[in-house]
Order: sequence, then C-alpha cells, then structure tokens
Amino acid sequence: MPTKPQHTGHSRMATTNPLTFIQQVRAEVAKIVWPTRREVTLTSIMVFIMASLTAVFFALVDLAIRSGLTGILTYFGGS
Repeated sequence: MPTKPQHTGHSRMATTNPLTFIQQVRAEVAKIVWPTRREVTLTSIMVFIMASLTAVFFALVDLAIRSGLTGILTYFGGS
C-alpha cells in the first residue's frame, strides 16, 4: 500500500534583508527593455484607431437593431 507524503504543517517563505531585496529589485528593473517614444506613440495611435472603429461598429449595430425593432413595432402596433 502506498504511503502518504508527510506534511510538516507549515511552509516558510525565504527571508531576505531589505538591502538585498532592494538590490535584487534594481537588478530586475535594469533588465527591462523600455519602449521608445516612437513605439509608444504608434501604439497609442493604433489603440485610438481601434477604439474609434469599434465605437463606429457598435453605433451602426445599435442603429440597425433600433431601426429593425421600430419597424417591427410599427408594423404590429397598428399605430
């Protein structure tokens, strides 16, 4: 019969003194490749364009649904 692994009851996080932690954070931040101003500008423009296209699409869908429902209600409403 297989035995169950024994659990000690508590897990312990590794402790690091604050100076070492700050050094590790600075080392990780130094590895980050920050985008250039041109990349940020182009990405921002693309986001604006996509948001605008999405807004126009949903406005057209809303118009089509509203027109369709108005037509159906007018036809069956008898007004």
